[in-house]
Amino acid sequence: MKPTRPELPREFIAVHKQRRMIDAIAELSAEQGYEATKIAAIVSRAGVARKTLYDNFDGKEDLLLSAFDLYFKETMTAVEAACENAGDDWQQRIESGLAAFLRFIVEQPSAARLCMVEALSATPKASASYDAAVRAFVELLKRNAPPQGELPETIEETLVGGVAWILHQRIRAGEASKANDLLPELSRFVLSPYHGVTNSGPLTAKRK
Repeated sequence: MKPTRPELPREFIAVHKQRRMIDAIAELSAEQGYEATKIAAIVSRAGVARKTLYDNFDGKEDLLLSAFDLYFKETMTAVEAACENAGDDWQQRIESGLAAFLRFIVEQPSAARLCMVEALSATPKASASYDAAVRAFVELLKRNAPPQGELPETIEETLVGGVAWILHQRIRAGEASKANDLLPELSRFVLSPYHGVTNSGPLTAKRK
């Protein structure tokens, strides 16, 4: 008698289908842009019925926002873990966190493009999600940077924004696979202000 294959829990199947749809919108948006991506193409790529999509999401925008939220949480978790595992040295913590973020871009280029390129212009809510994610990384940098008395209050916003812009340009150019190569340059960019080194001279505005 042929052994009966155990049935997978419904919750597992539902989560798996949701992930397939999330990855599908990321892949299709990377290939042709969010605006050109249609529901029919998403369900076809994910291998699910149209009804399944609408059972889980309100529509294409809701799927986009859910994808952004999932990828952001996964990336933030990886970056925070990298910082923690680096120990007490603030420079190593920041560089390790940055390296983890670059790995996300290399390993999940479609997800990175959805979050760092498509989200900026897809919908107002997606743009707001991007802004919130940037603020979260600004706060993370503040927590890991050394206390300084003569740095502008906006230094972390400037650094995170600069890194995001550089990566945005590289991803748009189809160079996500080379993101790891940027680690030395981006590390110097992020770390140098905390050593009192900038391209424009000494920093004199005091941080509160």
